[in-house]
Amino acid sequence: MSEFFDGLETRSADQRDAEQMAALARQVAHAQAHSAAFGEILRGVDAAAVTSRAALARLPVTRKSELLERQKAQRSTDAFGGFAAVVRGPKMQRIFASPGPIYEPEGTARDYWRTGRALFAAGFRSGHLVHNAFSYHMTPGAFILEAGALAVGCTVFPAGTGQTEQQLQAMVELRPDAYTGTPSFLRILLEKAVETGTDIRSLQRASVGGEACPPSLTAWFREQGVEVFQTYATADLGLVAYETASRQGLVLDEGVIVEIVRPGTGDPVPEGEVGELVVTTLNPDYPLIRFGTGDLSAVLPGSCPTGRTAPRIKGWMGRADQTTKVRGMFVHPGQVADVARRFPEVGRARLVVSGEMANDRMCLRVETAGGSDGLRSAIEAAVRDVTKLRADVELVAPGSLPNDGKVIEDARSYQ
Repeated sequence: MSEFFDGLETRSADQRDAEQMAALARQVAHAQAHSAAFGEILRGVDAAAVTSRAALARLPVTRKSELLERQKAQRSTDAFGGFAAVVRGPKMQRIFASPGPIYEPEGTARDYWRTGRALFAAGFRSGHLVHNAFSYHMTPGAFILEAGALAVGCTVFPAGTGQTEQQLQAMVELRPDAYTGTPSFLRILLEKAVETGTDIRSLQRASVGGEACPPSLTAWFREQGVEVFQTYATADLGLVAYETASRQGLVLDEGVIVEIVRPGTGDPVPEGEVGELVVTTLNPDYPLIRFGTGDLSAVLPGSCPTGRTAPRIKGWMGRADQTTKVRGMFVHPGQVADVARRFPEVGRARLVVSGEMANDRMCLRVETAGGSDGLRSAIEAAVRDVTKLRADVELVAPGSLPNDGKVIEDARSYQ
């Protein structure tokens, strides 16, 4: 695809990095001044000095669970828990509720969630009619994609969810060019159309999200005449990454700064290693700094063959929260990282929990170039100190552990 949504997509890596780091320092200062929560979280941070990824990595990670707890604690005074930088009135168009409930504000910026970029890459164009099958009830999903479609110049039919027969009737009579919604509901619509002999061949492309869409399902959609592209966006952050015609990973949005960190920590991992996506948004209305998504992914080498120069990620690769209960006690990925940090000669670590119900066994596998019985014994003692549980320790060569983002592997039998 030789067309781009705007000039930001083809910036050089150096230009993008310089402009994003300058914007980062301004965003940190803005968050400190206008978001009560980040005024507290970032207390003592010199915003003017946060002009590099190394400086960003020294800031604390705020995870969704922490955001929810702050919101719950302040329900009577501030439904947003101090995270919003705008107040009700002309600068806040809507309030949404995600499961939790977590409340999110919508500001007045055109294409507030920035999904126009993703839809343009998926081939949505001015004059297209978009059948929007995301829910218009409480949650922002429908509005996130609707705003992007309007920014591209599309017309939107607010179909919402359910009522398959009525939706097919509308598609026959309105002849939409494109679909936004979950891949599972798109499949239901297409299968029902085949079953009933309904002609919805006007539908040629789709932007899907909210669920995994594996290559096998994308291929099935193509067989039905619909080119499907994945859009990775959240209610908190807006667009994070999007698929292009190259089908080689997801390109990062221009309005976010993304890090991949070791699960349970805020420590960035080397390029290519799987870890948790941590996102800093440059949205002034909801300035989330180092927001832990809880999703696993990895950075791909090189840039997109379409000419977009932003980094790419592999896409959604699972969840980072691998907290596991062992012998009645919770063990967290952060505890595994804490053990590993105590030993400079240790690289990656993976705690394997095995055994049958009520007979749990733990084995911590650690990568090290030069192991010894003394190191093994010291690590075993550290595990007991940190988790209050006993574990065997296995020393393995660097690069031996799978690159799948797992810090805790639950291999127990529950039969």
